[in-house]
Amino acid sequence: MLKFLTALTASLVLASAAEARDLVKEEAQIQAGLDKAYGHLDALYKDIHAHPELALQETRTAALLAEEMRALGFEVTEHVGKTGVVAIYKNGPGPMVMVRTELDALPMEEKTGLPYASHVVADYRGKPTPVDHSCGHDIHMAAWVGAAQQLVAMKSRWHGTLMFIAQPAEETTQGARAMLDDGLFRRFGKPDIGFAQHVGPEPYGTLSYRAGIYNTASDSLEITFKGRGAHGSMPNVSIDPVVEAARFVEAVQTVISREKDPNAFGVISIGSIQAGSAPNIIPDQALVRGTIRTRDEAVRQKLLEGIRRTADAVAMMSGAPEPDVRLIPGGKLLVNDAAVTAKAEKVFKAAFGDRARYEPAPGNPSEDYSEFIVAGVPSLFWSFGGLDPAVIAEAKSKGVPVPANHTPQFAPTPEPTIRFAVEAMTLAVLDAMKS
Repeated sequence: MLKFLTALTASLVLASAAEARDLVKEEAQIQAGLDKAYGHLDALYKDIHAHPELALQETRTAALLAEEMRALGFEVTEHVGKTGVVAIYKNGPGPMVMVRTELDALPMEEKTGLPYASHVVADYRGKPTPVDHSCGHDIHMAAWVGAAQQLVAMKSRWHGTLMFIAQPAEETTQGARAMLDDGLFRRFGKPDIGFAQHVGPEPYGTLSYRAGIYNTASDSLEITFKGRGAHGSMPNVSIDPVVEAARFVEAVQTVISREKDPNAFGVISIGSIQAGSAPNIIPDQALVRGTIRTRDEAVRQKLLEGIRRTADAVAMMSGAPEPDVRLIPGGKLLVNDAAVTAKAEKVFKAAFGDRARYEPAPGNPSEDYSEFIVAGVPSLFWSFGGLDPAVIAEAKSKGVPVPANHTPQFAPTPEPTIRFAVEAMTLAVLDAMKS
C-alpha cells in the first residue's frame, strides 16, 4: 500500500508539473498572439465606443462583430433575438463552450473627454438622447473577438465546439431571453459550459469571482400618479401629482427600513421622475421609474407588495385617482456553478496569483446572463478591473468616488485591460475544453 501511495503521489506531482508547463506555454502563446493582434483590437474597441447603440438597435455593432467572426472562420448567424449574433467554430469531438458578450449601450451623455468619446444621439422613448458605452460592453466586445482570435490560433490545444454569442439588450434585461425565445439552443445546440465576464472600476490586471449567488435579481417599477391640473398660482383647485410622487419617493424607503429584515439584502432606488412642462403649470400626472434589487424571493415579494401599497396610500392621501402601478420583472439571480468555478479558479490562480480574488459576498448589480444559467448551462461569470491604479489613487486622495460603471466619467484604460480580459477568457475556455 505504501508503494502504491508513493507512486500515486509521484504521479500527481508529475501531472501537476506538466500542467504548469502547459500553462506557461499557453500564456506565452496568448501574449505573442496579442502582440500581433492588439492594434486591431484597440481600433475595434474605439470604433465601437464612438458608435454606441441602444438595446435592440445594435445593428451596426452586430454587423461589425459578425464580420470579425466570419474572418476567423466561424459559421455566423445574425438577427438571433432581433439583433443578436451566434458564431460557431467546430474543432472535432468535445464539449460545446459558450462565450457571451453584450452589444448595447446606455441612454446617457459621455463626459470622459476622450478623443474617441461618443457624440451619438438616438431616439430613446420618443426623445433624442445621448448614448454612451458607460457600462463597458465595448471592452467586452473587443475581448470577445480577441479570445476568439487566440482560440482559433491555438486550436491544436483543444477539441470541441465554440459558441460565441453577441447578445443584445443586456441593459434592459431583454436580450438573453429574446435569443432563447428565438431558439438559440434548439437551433445551435445547448452548451455544456458557459462563460462571461464584466469590466468594473477596479485596477486593471485583476479579476474576481465566486461560486453560488454572484449578484442580485432586478425588477423595475413604473408608476403614473394621477391628479388634476391647474395654474401654479391656484394649487387649491388642483390635485398635485408631483406632490404624490415626492411623497412616494420618501415613503417607499420605509418598506426597506421598517418592513424588510435588516439582515436581508434589498434596494429600492428611484432613477426618474417626469412631470410637467412649465414652472407655472401644475400637471395632471407624474411618472416615477425605479429599480428593485433583491437576493431572496420572500424579500422580493415583500418589496413589490410594499411598493404597490405605498403608491396607493399616497394617492389616497391626496384624494387622487388610483395610480397605474407597473412592476416589471427583470434579471434573475445569477448563480455560478460550483464545479465550473473550482476548475477555472485553479487556472486563474496559477496564471494570475493574488490578482485573482475570490469574492466573499455577492455584488449588487444584476445581469441577464442568468437566463442562460436558468436554461441549464453550468456557467462562470466573473469581473475584471479596467482602471489605471493611478486614477483610483487620485480619486481616493481627493475623497471623491472612483469613476464607475453607469456614470458619465467611466473610462476603462484599453491597454492592458483588453489584453488581460482576452487572456483570462482564453485560458478559461482552453481549460474547459481539455475535459
